[in-house]
Amino acid sequence: MKTIGFLILVASVALVNGCATTVPSELTDARHAYLQASEGPAAQLAPAELHKAKEALAQAEASFSDDSDSYNTLDLAYVATRRAQMAEAKASIAMEQSTSAHAEKNYEVIQGDLLAKSTQDLDRTATALALSKNTEQDTAARLSAEKAARMAGEQRAVEQREAASAMTKDLDETRTALAASQKSGQEKTEQLGAEQEARRTAEKKAADAQAELTKLAAITDDARGTVITLSGSVLFRSNESSLMPGAESRLDLVVDALSGTTNRNVVVEGYTDSQGSDEYNYALSRRRAEVVRDYLVHRGYPGALVRARGMGEGRPIADNSTAEGRANNRRVEIILERAAKQ
Repeated sequence: MKTIGFLILVASVALVNGCATTVPSELTDARHAYLQASEGPAAQLAPAELHKAKEALAQAEASFSDDSDSYNTLDLAYVATRRAQMAEAKASIAMEQSTSAHAEKNYEVIQGDLLAKSTQDLDRTATALALSKNTEQDTAARLSAEKAARMAGEQRAVEQREAASAMTKDLDETRTALAASQKSGQEKTEQLGAEQEARRTAEKKAADAQAELTKLAAITDDARGTVITLSGSVLFRSNESSLMPGAESRLDLVVDALSGTTNRNVVVEGYTDSQGSDEYNYALSRRRAEVVRDYLVHRGYPGALVRARGMGEGRPIADNSTAEGRANNRRVEIILERAAKQ
């Protein structure tokens, strides 16, 4: 009932938030993972892990309620999903351990039953032999009874060996399955820890790079997304599209700042001042944008997510009638587009 109440509360929060924005798939996955775990054996066999999953999901829901576009929500939802999966894995291990103990107990019961049947058969044989000694006429019957008893005993011995072999095989299979499950659970735990550590390292690297980047470039947000503006004078010589010495170090900071968002589209836009023809300025801005785009891909950003386009002298940000204005207009803008809402 507690699980149902909790999920009703989650659904209510999702309904209220749904009026303004769509729930991200990571949070939906986390809810489903927790529901599946809470309705399975984890509720009885791994309650502590299930409680941790519930707390992690509650944190993700709270983050989503506070700021539906926060990346923190995605991270918390990812942790909640992993917590729920861990609860299921521990419950599975507990069930397999219980199954192994039950199999061993059954083996002992069967062995006891077989021993009791053998003892009963021997007692009956002894009685038959005692009665047959009363008369010589019963000799043939006695010999026949002994032979039948011997054959029955041999048959039962064969059955006992077969039964024992089958039980031994079942126990071996159960132990093998249990060992595999335990190894899988340990690997999942280690994988979760490694993924969390890698995520923390990447986030710190991106944050440090962005802090350093703010000293060299303007970083703003507009309708297109997060815009990193680099002056063309620090990247290219006048009328050229080859990177100057030192430009790569600035672009390296851009790559590091984007390292935590390699699932987002990036657009590189090149701009010029108003000097020269429109055709020349467009071609120059296009070449410069492509050079920057190629460098980002070379440094590891997914090529399928990076586009380049020349803007020529369009959209000036300063007055082209002054040298300072023209210098500001000669720029490259690297745009991290907003994530598409699910």
